[in-house]
Amino acid sequence: MILYHGSYVEIAKPDLKHSRLNVDFGRGFYTTPIYEQAVKWCKKFKRQGKEGVVSYYRFDEDAFDKLKVLRFDSYSEEWLDFILICRGGKDISDYDVVIGGVANDKVFNTVELYFDNLIDKSEAIRRLRYERPNLQVCFRTEKVLAEYLHFERSEQV
Repeated sequence: MILYHGSYVEIAKPDLKHSRLNVDFGRGFYTTPIYEQAVKWCKKFKRQGKEGVVSYYRFDEDAFDKLKVLRFDSYSEEWLDFILICRGGKDISDYDVVIGGVANDKVFNTVELYFDNLIDKSEAIRRLRYERPNLQVCFRTEKVLAEYLHFERSEQV
């Protein structure tokens, strides 16, 4: 499987020391199998006057059988709960990889409405189902990055 990472620099050797806490799936290196999504991630850097660079990686999907993986196949109650835990800085799970939808600005607005008790969980899930297809693959351990994610090349966008 080919995965992409959108940034302002080439990242030939991903690591966790540059990752942020309190994001969708916690501290990790975020990739996507959707090229257009990685390009979109670059746009925030371009608005800051930086370059946009998409790095390409090869990942052997057979490795999923050897790793502790959490996969969300849709925007669900479980996905929402996990996002809230991670964004709240309370994640203590030990997953190697987490896969699921992105909590983009529109999604996060829905999450905030839910957090503020302005909508209930079922309404939040209903609203989230209408988001454009997207997918993020978060690598959360140095071991996975070193052993299973292989840099191929990068390009400016």
